[in-house]
Amino acid sequence: MGTADVIPGVSGGTIAFITGIYDELVNSIRAVNFSLFKILLTGNFSAFWKQLNGNFLISVLAGIATSLITLAGLMSWLLVKYPIQVWSFFFGLILISAPLIFKEIKSWATSVYISLIAGVMIAYAITVLSPAETPESLWFIFLCGVLAICAMILPGISGAFILLLIGKYQFMISALITVNLPVILVFVSGCVIGLTSFSHVLNWMLTKHRDITLGLLAGFMLGSLNKVWPWKEITEWRLNHAGEKVAAFDRSIMPWNYTELTGGQPLVLQAVLFCLLGIMCVVVLEKGAEMIKRREH
Repeated sequence: MGTADVIPGVSGGTIAFITGIYDELVNSIRAVNFSLFKILLTGNFSAFWKQLNGNFLISVLAGIATSLITLAGLMSWLLVKYPIQVWSFFFGLILISAPLIFKEIKSWATSVYISLIAGVMIAYAITVLSPAETPESLWFIFLCGVLAICAMILPGISGAFILLLIGKYQFMISALITVNLPVILVFVSGCVIGLTSFSHVLNWMLTKHRDITLGLLAGFMLGSLNKVWPWKEITEWRLNHAGEKVAAFDRSIMPWNYTELTGGQPLVLQAVLFCLLGIMCVVVLEKGAEMIKRREH
């Protein structure tokens, strides 16, 4: 999830769904409320940890933190050096994930089809939007935190890409590097408020309208495929924290147009192989998760 979250266009929520921990993640986040802290104030740490599902959350957060620390730089380098291979791998991951969600849908009512189509249209629209000029006031930074974290937990919608759209991706990267505490604290507080609030909405949707919600989430994944399409033409550039010129926005093009527009090779065979590798990884993860569940039962 940590590796996915640093790449604009790939969602940590997608990885959570692929690995079968999405429902538990949403429920665990939902448990963070005032009643939980009341238990902590009584000194009953055991009950607090159990209600929090602490072992699970610590494992997930530790994995995300480890990935951010150790792999973020590597992924950025790979995207520069081997963009077609990396995007093909993620394309395969997401492509196979939607059918896995379809398997969870019990009844394909008309409302589920409408939800699926709506999800595809919303996610696709987000991938083709142009970046906006936005203020740097703290109230807006708080809102950025809310929006980014809500997008991060939704499969198919990238929190990093939402920050790019609202013109605050590089601003937040710079704030982290320069340790701009007011901006960081306000952004984090927005993330905390957004995550704890939105988890209640998601939990209610998954409990009361599960098939419709799953259809929407599957639609988000399918609609986001445009963003992870391997062959792209850069339409806008930005400077990263090191002052280097990197791609900010792009548009998808066909492989046969790639050489003419970019001067690079389309590497179609490699793209197919890495796409298949992504599909195989998801299949192996799913089979492994099924084996673990059978042993637990």
